[in-house]
Amino acid sequence: MDVLVAGGTGFIGRALCRVLIDRGHGVTAVSRTPDADDLPGAVETVAADVTGPNLGSIVDGHDGVVNLVALPSHVQPRDRSHDAVHFEATRRLVAASERTGVERFVQLSGLGVESGIETAYFRAKRRSERVVRESDLEWVIYRPSVVFGDGCAFVPFVERMVPPLVTPLPGGGRMALQPIWVDDLAPMLADGLEADRHVGQCYEIGGPERLTLAETVTLIRGGGVVVPIPMSVAAVAAMLVDPVPWIPFGRDQYRVLTVDNTTADNDVTAFGVAPESLRTLSASLEGPEVSL
Repeated sequence: MDVLVAGGTGFIGRALCRVLIDRGHGVTAVSRTPDADDLPGAVETVAADVTGPNLGSIVDGHDGVVNLVALPSHVQPRDRSHDAVHFEATRRLVAASERTGVERFVQLSGLGVESGIETAYFRAKRRSERVVRESDLEWVIYRPSVVFGDGCAFVPFVERMVPPLVTPLPGGGRMALQPIWVDDLAPMLADGLEADRHVGQCYEIGGPERLTLAETVTLIRGGGVVVPIPMSVAAVAAMLVDPVPWIPFGRDQYRVLTVDNTTADNDVTAFGVAPESLRTLSASLEGPEVSL
C-alpha cells in the first residue's frame, strides 16, 4: 500500500512512518517544513501546506491517507486558527482523496470531542470528523487521550509552565487523563489502514493508567506540592488573561479542566491489545531508555 501521511514529520507522524515502513508500505510524509532526520530513509518527504488548495497532485497515486495535521489543544493560535488547521486541512485532504481514488482515510481526532465542552479545538475536531464521516471514503477515526513519548508537546509544556516546588492547580488538579505512549498508538493507526474490520469505526484510545492532573504534574516534576485553586477563581482568571496571546491559559483551557480526558471503554482491545500491556507514563518518566 502507498500511504500519504499528512503531518508525517511530526511527533506522531514519525512513529507511524516507522511502523508503516517496517510493514512494507510505501510512505510519503507531508509537512510545511519537512525534516527527514528522524525518519527511515525509505520515506519520501514533500513540502506542502495541506490547508491550501491544489492537493490533488500530492494525494494522487496513494491508496491510503492519514491525517495527523494538528495543533495542541492547549495552544492559542495567533496566525492559524484551530478551525483552519483542523477543519480546513481535513476538508481539503478528503476532497483530494475522493477525486484521486484514495481507498482508506484515517483521521486523528481527540478524546473529549463529544464531551459537551465547547472550545475552539473541540469544535474544529467535531467539524473535521463530520467531513470524514460524510465522505465517500473508507474511513477510520481515532480519538486518543494525551499522547506522550520522545518529542511530544505535553511533557515539555508541563515542565515549562508548572513551578517545580509549589504548583497551583484549578480544583486541585482533579481532572483525569489516560496518557498513551506514541509507540503503542502508532501500530493501531497502521492497523486502521490495513484491516477492513476497522472501516467506519471511531475508536476512543487511552493508556493503561488513569492519572489526575495533579498526579501527572507531580510525576513530571518529580515531586512538589499541589495547591488547589478554587474553580470559580480559576474561571475569573481565565477570562481575564484570555485575550493575552502569550499566556497559554484562557477560557478554553479552563473548560477542558472541568471534564476527565479518559475512555469509558478503552478501544485498544479492538486491535488485540490488552490495556495493561501498554507502557505507562510513570514507567516512561522513570526509565532511562525513553527520553521525554
